[in-house]
Amino acid sequence: MLRLGVNIDHVATVRNARGSEYPDPVRAAKLAEAAGADGITAHLREDRRHIADADIDALMEALTVPLNFEMAATEEMQQIALRHKPHAVCIVPEKREERTTEGGLEVAREENKLAHFIAPLRDVGCRVSIFIAADQAQIEAANRIGAQVIELHTGAYCDFHAEGRFEERDAELARLTEMAAFAHSLGLEVHAGHGLTYDTVAPIAALPEVMELNIGHFLIGESIFLGLDPAIKEMRRIMDEARA
Repeated sequence: MLRLGVNIDHVATVRNARGSEYPDPVRAAKLAEAAGADGITAHLREDRRHIADADIDALMEALTVPLNFEMAATEEMQQIALRHKPHAVCIVPEKREERTTEGGLEVAREENKLAHFIAPLRDVGCRVSIFIAADQAQIEAANRIGAQVIELHTGAYCDFHAEGRFEERDAELARLTEMAAFAHSLGLEVHAGHGLTYDTVAPIAALPEVMELNIGHFLIGESIFLGLDPAIKEMRRIMDEARA
């Protein structure tokens, strides 16, 4: 079964825009859970621009589905993850000036550092995922450092689609297809995410090696018009039809 992880970061973005206590990302996570989400993703950034430490505390307490804790490879974030021991930890690149995660993690040039960074996380039982571009060298490096999972960055594919650059979109989809199969051949579990919408999700969901999609911004945006439950159920329907 293809799993759906729902990222609730941007519920916190709306909350923080007014400095209020609502909308509550934990409430959104519970609604997503009830709508059929197989997991919840939350990215605790260094600058706490959306998800806050208290949100992670509350999510760990409230959820019955797994929490995928996205974080940069910093000592502060490692200590938070080691304290909470979430089901999964996804290591992502992070720059203060970016609006969203702009690309995959550079693993090949940081193998030794990242291998030592993720070892304690694996030791306490977290499944470690590395968020990377569809690039063979990065996948090989992720495998060498001991990651159990890779998450392929689908942002370029989605951007090309949105801009009507269909030849480039199809070339990026071909890369994602090839690299999903390659990662699977190494024994890595393959996930994918970033920028996926109703219009772009089906070709990614159809890839047999992909076991999980993580989708957030689009679903939170659609929930303004449809409600969170219908927005998630429609995404699930498209995913399931594509996989079938």
